[in-house]
Amino acid sequence: MTTINPRIWNRKLHRWGSIAVALPFFIVLCTGLLLQLKKQIAWVQPPEQKTSVRVPTVTMEQILATAQSVPEAKVSSWADIDRLDVRPGKGIVKVATITNWEIQMELATGALLQSAYRRSDLIETIHDGSFFHPLIKLWVFFPAAVIVLGLWITGMYLFILPFRARANKRRVVASSVGPLAE
Repeated sequence: MTTINPRIWNRKLHRWGSIAVALPFFIVLCTGLLLQLKKQIAWVQPPEQKTSVRVPTVTMEQILATAQSVPEAKVSSWADIDRLDVRPGKGIVKVATITNWEIQMELATGALLQSAYRRSDLIETIHDGSFFHPLIKLWVFFPAAVIVLGLWITGMYLFILPFRARANKRRVVASSVGPLAE
């Protein structure tokens, strides 16, 4: 009967797991780095404007009209708007369109403050794998995350192993010497 050496099995598992998740993990890592800096890099997400208005008085009709006034956003109706993000503390409302444009307006009048292309939502879909296909998210990116968790566990085991071996060796040496004669 062959005994399985856990250290050798652990190293092989760690090596092959690394190869299996290389591409999905690289994608998650690169997009994650961009998402960590989305507020600092205007290319990823437009910087938020600020006004002195704190109470929203703008109407939904004014929001839609201002959004329609930005030709690049291609807003013709509410169906072209993905979401509204009201920021009373900054005095703005952000309109995110289905074409990935972000339109920032003043809360009081609905005046256009800025419009820019917003890449953070696209980067998030690449990051979680749903950009490629919903099944890719579930059957490639999720298992890759589980394997990365396993790599972390096996990596910690491989890291701790030499420390345990040295401690055991010291214990064996100490017990073989016995108490010192006086």
